[in-house]
Amino acid sequence: MKHIAVFTSGGDSPGMNACIRAVVRTALYEGLQVSGIYRGFQGLIENDFVEMNGHSVSNIIQLGGTILLSARSADFRTAEGRRKAYEHLKARGIDGLVAIGGDGTFTGANVFMQEYPDLAIVGCPGTIDNDLYGTDYTIGYDTAINTAMAAIDNIKDTANAHGRLFFVEVMGRDAGFIALLSGLATGAEDILIPEFHTDLDDLVARLEDGFTKKKNSSIVVVAEGDDAGGAFQVAEEVKKRLTNPVDVKVTVLGHVQRGGRPTCMERVRAGRMGMSAVYALLEGQRGVMIGEINRQIVYTPFEQAIKHNFEINPSILKMVKVLA
Repeated sequence: MKHIAVFTSGGDSPGMNACIRAVVRTALYEGLQVSGIYRGFQGLIENDFVEMNGHSVSNIIQLGGTILLSARSADFRTAEGRRKAYEHLKARGIDGLVAIGGDGTFTGANVFMQEYPDLAIVGCPGTIDNDLYGTDYTIGYDTAINTAMAAIDNIKDTANAHGRLFFVEVMGRDAGFIALLSGLATGAEDILIPEFHTDLDDLVARLEDGFTKKKNSSIVVVAEGDDAGGAFQVAEEVKKRLTNPVDVKVTVLGHVQRGGRPTCMERVRAGRMGMSAVYALLEGQRGVMIGEINRQIVYTPFEQAIKHNFEINPSILKMVKVLA
């Protein structure tokens, strides 16, 4: 293998730049030529490549977002689009790809390799949702939960000052990991996540029990994909059922969770995964996601990473009930 390329795809996540940096510098250290592809699969199709060197990734480790940009590509879902992407890779003599992204990225990469078996693609898990099987933590998750925690702490200050009930919505359409840990870290009264059914009557009973105990305020953290609806819908339903008059407010954190400077552990983990991805390609690996389990680097086939849900630890769920 003499020439590899790296790209980011899907939703951006803090730490992607640290991963890109590690891929580029590891490749150069091993004497490989390395290119960057702008805008993920779409850039592959449009031949949007850039030659990368050590200077290309200078002073990016601390930056959120991705210097290679990201996009979702409808064209790549077509056989014609994938054929164009393959032809551009072959014309440049690129032997291996490092794809940084989530389940959609790895699904596309898997189809691509099935059609063109001579391609070697290795993935690094870049998503704030932490919902990929085969790694304890994805790139972006640690920063996202710390961002959410800081925002909820600020909201709690004003909630305490006015005796209010706040519903705070965090990202998590299909997975509730951000809500779970940020809610636990901020002492939320309850945490609503898509993995489990939400009983609104039980939620109201828990909140009113808190009011009876003279709690100054209450915070409920809601993952956007919760089955009872987003924070606005849940707040409206709860307000109808409360017997005690209380000032109810809603805050949606939104895309603030995607941005910001990656945490220390994020940068180190992303760097380790990026470096490991290059060595995996040099070992002849293909179709695997780089993960870190119990501080050890592991390889998980794309099919397993995207089809097996990362299960929530029951002891964490118990903490919600016991410590609220």
